[in-house]
Amino acid sequence: MSLSRPALIVFCREPVANQSKTRLIGALTPAAAARLSDAFIRDALAKAVSIRPSQIVIAASATSGAERSEYFQRLARRFAAELIDQGNGSLGRRMARALGQFSSHGALLIGTDTPSLPTALLDASLAALCRTRVVIAPSLDGGYYAVGVRGPMPPIFTAIRWGSGGVFDSTVKLLKRAGIPYALGPAWYDVDRWADVMLLAAHLRLLARSRRRGSSSPCPVTESVLKRLGVLRHAR
Repeated sequence: MSLSRPALIVFCREPVANQSKTRLIGALTPAAAARLSDAFIRDALAKAVSIRPSQIVIAASATSGAERSEYFQRLARRFAAELIDQGNGSLGRRMARALGQFSSHGALLIGTDTPSLPTALLDASLAALCRTRVVIAPSLDGGYYAVGVRGPMPPIFTAIRWGSGGVFDSTVKLLKRAGIPYALGPAWYDVDRWADVMLLAAHLRLLARSRRRGSSSPCPVTESVLKRLGVLRHAR
């Protein structure tokens, strides 16, 4: 099997007030929730650049279509990324469509809801795809935040109850049933609900206290937005 570096796909939706991070609305205003969503996307793309995949792809969903979105056009230029549209259908169908465009040399698809994920852990999942056909990185809510495929598309994007707490387990069962070799990426936590934002803020405060001078935040844009919103106040 070729050890060429796979592509990395950042799978995201255009941040629009009342349409983005809606489970945070109430604790945050719709505009603030959209700003946080934008920060997650930018931090994910910055990580993608830092681990140097063969190609960076933004698989986007936007009301007017990804190719017509000024927001995604700007991001694609800034991060030297290819921009593709997710298209219609279920989450599984859209992920399979995006991954299928790069299956010949492999691609790792990541969401944007793990802003504090260390770059080294993302790189570990990308590297694992050089050695096996499928990589899946679980999230603590029972889903997964990254999935990688090299070669023919595995039957793991249908017959799944997307959004449930059993997505990861169901996917692994499908892989085992099909006899497809796979590797697990490192587990991490998603930020979907207000309790997750509180966890993220606490995590970032701990990191800031222990951070060596000159070292950087795992999600500098997100950290900046949380500070401006008054959610994150570092202890001195």
